[in-house]
Formats: sequence, structure tokens, C-alpha cells
Amino acid sequence: MTTEATLPPTSASPTARQVWTRARGIALAVVLLLAAAIAIATVRSDARHGSLDPRSADPEGSRAVAELLADRGVDTRVVTTLDEARAASSADTTLLVASPDLLTHPQQSSLHSATAGSGGRTVLVAPGSPSVERLAPGVTADPATSLDSELAPDCALPAAQRAGTTDLGGIRYTTTHLDADECYPSDRLATLLRVPDASGDGNGDTVVLGAPDILYNERLDEQGNASLALQLLGSRPHLVWYLPSLSDASAADEDDERSFFDLLPSGWLWGTLQLFFAAALAALWRARRLGPLVPEKLPVAIRASETVEGRARLYRKANARDRAAAALRSTTRTRLAPLVGVPVTQAHAPEALLPALSAHLHNHGDGQTLHTLLFGPPPSDDTALIALADQLDALEREVRRP
Repeated sequence: MTTEATLPPTSASPTARQVWTRARGIALAVVLLLAAAIAIATVRSDARHGSLDPRSADPEGSRAVAELLADRGVDTRVVTTLDEARAASSADTTLLVASPDLLTHPQQSSLHSATAGSGGRTVLVAPGSPSVERLAPGVTADPATSLDSELAPDCALPAAQRAGTTDLGGIRYTTTHLDADECYPSDRLATLLRVPDASGDGNGDTVVLGAPDILYNERLDEQGNASLALQLLGSRPHLVWYLPSLSDASAADEDDERSFFDLLPSGWLWGTLQLFFAAALAALWRARRLGPLVPEKLPVAIRASETVEGRARLYRKANARDRAAAALRSTTRTRLAPLVGVPVTQAHAPEALLPALSAHLHNHGDGQTLHTLLFGPPPSDDTALIALADQLDALEREVRRP
């Protein structure tokens, strides 16, 4: 029975230590970047909350307004969900909606149903169309915004009369409510509206602001901004500051669920499809043709010694002593087999090669020595590999000796 010698596994594959040595620089850089990002986020998380946030001391935050209201006995509470905002609607509460346009249509309708008739005040900051039409029915936003920022009150609303000129402007509004207060007009359209709640007891109302400037920290000390902000937000003992969040569960609409592809414009879909077909055609054009391998002559003749030396350097660079020793032993067995009368097909079978080799060599030693030399384990270091090469060369010379 013929058996072929099995080469030991190659050590050309990088070990775990080699992989770590090569990648530790990149890994250290990634760890440092992550640590720096986490540290910066941690340091700034308590000091920066965003625009129109009563906890933020940034220029466009509203912490100054909240602190001035606290000095006047008005407590401010921040909410981020629709359920909390609806639950806070009451006669002794002012509900400020910082970004009404972030609310979905069902959220806007639900919020209006909760605030209408509650007896409290609802302040809408710069709602656009159609948000204002759902949150304050009867009010319409004009498509053209105001180019003026310093406007006079020009209305009978006491809070506006006391504040005087303020930084409003922004979105302009019209209303069908005859009893509404239309203040700070720009080109005859109001940038502040106060609409009384007709369905309640007459104490509730809705205030629509065309711009959020009077609430910013950096603009609070200009004109009559502070006076107007404190009067509008301090009419009740409690102020609920609603910051709509995209993570609010109420924003999900089961009837309006759309996939990622539904959000892409149709032109992008067709363009992507055309690019896919173009890439497929290019791949077919440039791909290799199926068929048998065609041998080609090397453009330059390379000396065998150079090939051997180059391959040896590759083995040494990869510390592949086992692979090098296996190649030396396999080649030696292939050359020795015909010299001792063993077919080349059985050159790698110890039971066929070793008895014939021992019979040919009377003074070389026992069969165990030959087995270790031709089929033994790989050398442990470079010195042992060199010694193995010398011993194999000496064995071949002795077999060839007449």
C-alpha cells in the first residue's frame, strides 16, 4: 500500500503575536480617539443642550429666561414626550412648544386637543405652515418672512405695550379670530399673535411667536426682549418647556410607516439601477474568460540559484522552518528513490524507501536514524535547519558514491 508523506502545517500564516505586533499601533490610536471622544462628550454633556433649551447657557440657549422666571416664583420643567406635554396642560401652567414643526401631524392634533379648553397658556415658537393651522386653528402662516427684526408692538396687548420694541420678525401670521391680538406687524402682518381660547372659560389662550430671538441668552438684554419673554411665560406659576424629540414613541405612525427606499426620490432609484447595470456590464467586459490555463514563457531567464535564494529568504522572513525542512526532505527522498531501486511514486512511503536505503548503506546507521533524518519533526531553530540540510546532502552523496 502506497502512502504519501504529509507535509507539516506551514508557519507562513502570521501568529497571534505577529498580528498584535503589526496592529497594536492602529489599535492604540483607535482606543485613544474613542477615549478622547468619550471624555469630550462627558465634559460637554452637562453644559450644552441645544437651541431653545432652558438648561443651556449657549448663546442660543434659554437658561437666562428660566433663571429670571425662577426669581419670580415660576418653576420651569423640561419635557420631551407628547404624553408629558399633554399631561401638563392645566389652567395654572404655561406650555411652551419649542419646535412645533418637529411634531408629526397626529402629534399636533393630539396636542391641540389637550390644550384647547384647558384654561392654560400655550406658546408656539415659530410654527410654520401647516403646523400652526393644526396647533392654532384659524391662524395661517404667510409664505414671506419678515426682513425686519426690530419691531414696535402697535397693538393693545398689555405685555407688548410694556415691553415696547423687541426682536421679533421671522414668520408672519394672519388670523380669522376677530378678538385676537395682532402685535409687532411687519408689512401689516403680525409676527406675534395672541388668540383667546373660545372653548374654555376665557382665561386660556395661545400665543404664536414668529421668531425665537426674545428667548435666546444672547438677545435677552436687547430692546424689550426680556420684558416680553417674562410676561408671556410668567403669567402662570408653572412653565412646562416642551422640546419635541424624534425618539418619542408617539411620533411613530403605524398607518404611515415607510421603508428606507420609500424615502428616496424616484430619480435616485433609477439612477442607482442604471449604475448597477453599468457596473455589471463593465465587470463582464473586464472579467477573465473561462477556459484552461495557458502557459507563458518568462520574459527573462532567472537563474536557479537566484530562485532558491529568493525562496529561502521568504521562508526565513516568515519563520517557516517547518516548510523549508519539508521541502528539503521531500526533494531528497525524490532523488534518492531511483538510486536505491524504489519507484518515485513510493519515494515518500517510509516502509518502501527506508528498507531499500538501509540495504544500500551498510555503514550509515540503523533505520531509526534514517527515519528521523528523512521523515522526522521540523527543526526548532535556524541552526538545526542548516544541520539538517548538511546531513541530507551528505546522505545523498554517500548514496551516489560508487
